[in-house]
Amino acid sequence: MKLTSFGPANTIARAAETHPLTWRLRDDGEPIWLDEYQAKDGYAAARKAFADMSQDDIVQTVKDSGLKGRGGAGFPTGVKWGLMPKDESMNIRYLLCNADEMEPNTWKDRMLMEQQPHLLIEGMLISARALKAYRGYIFLRGEYTTAAKHLNRAVQEAKAAGLLGKNILGSGFDFELFVHTGAGRYICGEETALINSLEGRRANPRSKPPFPAAVGVWGKPTCVNNVETLCNVPAIVGNGIDWYKSLAREGSEDHGTKLMGFSGKVKNPGLWELPFGITARELFEDYAGGMRDGFTLKCWQPGGAGTGFLLPEHLDAQMYAGGIGKVGTRMGTGLAMAVDDSVNMVSLLRNMEEFFARESCGFCTPCRDGLPWSVKLLRAIETGNGQPGDIETLLGLVGFLGPGKTFCAHAPGAVEPLGSAIKYFRAEFEAGIKPVTPGSLTQVATPTMAGA
Repeated sequence: MKLTSFGPANTIARAAETHPLTWRLRDDGEPIWLDEYQAKDGYAAARKAFADMSQDDIVQTVKDSGLKGRGGAGFPTGVKWGLMPKDESMNIRYLLCNADEMEPNTWKDRMLMEQQPHLLIEGMLISARALKAYRGYIFLRGEYTTAAKHLNRAVQEAKAAGLLGKNILGSGFDFELFVHTGAGRYICGEETALINSLEGRRANPRSKPPFPAAVGVWGKPTCVNNVETLCNVPAIVGNGIDWYKSLAREGSEDHGTKLMGFSGKVKNPGLWELPFGITARELFEDYAGGMRDGFTLKCWQPGGAGTGFLLPEHLDAQMYAGGIGKVGTRMGTGLAMAVDDSVNMVSLLRNMEEFFARESCGFCTPCRDGLPWSVKLLRAIETGNGQPGDIETLLGLVGFLGPGKTFCAHAPGAVEPLGSAIKYFRAEFEAGIKPVTPGSLTQVATPTMAGA
């Protein structure tokens, strides 16, 4: 899989203006260590933030920029920061980086951490200054061993240079940063489950309220942000609000750029930093090169396994939250997957739902029992042993596991692709239902609210 920043026609100077996340990347893919990072204006934004901006100025700048979370939820970052208490007596605060990138078909944060670890550290340093957080943790997916190695080295380099630790840049501000590798659970991507895991507890989501900004890790005010989100902060502080807003395409309600990608049977699978508002067709045809010879695009997901399927005619949608929302699903992580015409949708959905069922924390009944139920039905349909009413049962589960019906967003994300697959490819599901013959009729088990 290629990790590509920008096209060869871009000069370094031009790329710095249009690709704030990736312009520093090396052609050989090797990590950028401290000396090279600083030679490419690294930590210049941090020095500006410490010397010329108050903590409230940093928060307001990020808020006015319109930066939104890049982990999939898209919550405004400045608003989230503003939820942290203003009470100066609450001087123990934490900043957590959500690097538990376990969404299937998503690898954008991995690239940033492996190749530009100091960009993340600088983003966390500026953010910690704004939030008055004295300690930070990068909660890293345990399988990302290379990222862990590079991050730990970069943390040591920053400490030796006086960019982490005590009295940073002579400001009197202290910030300690630690890399914490998780045990490998998808649910840790939910911020309160991440907090529980960091504390050494079972990774179950917490009831909200209270929100982490009030009661987070070890009961103290806590802010949790995604890797890509934090990596945007230095460029916003360094280049200003107007510049950041100018990066997106006309018509986009989201500002800045986004790491987007395409995988599947495409000619040029990869990852690119592109402006919000680019069409999915440009991403698919101009960057991913379209489908490989001999394959036809059947459908696609815009941003990870937890987003709904879309058809080829939806490729003209703009890649931002509202643009993808107009065609019936969520942008998610922005890393799309092409499904070719050789794939059976029932088998694909059975595979997905097995993953989601296995990764459920088991806390609430609809998710704990509903997802395995969907797997059981999909297995039967896949082998041609589906019963009349099974499709209706699956659609019932899609409703009962939807938004607002479960303790966290795991189940709604799990059933969104299932509902869209039945909507667009119902005939493939119907093909797995046994025909009704005399004497074969059985009672159809349709889910009820009590049973779900």
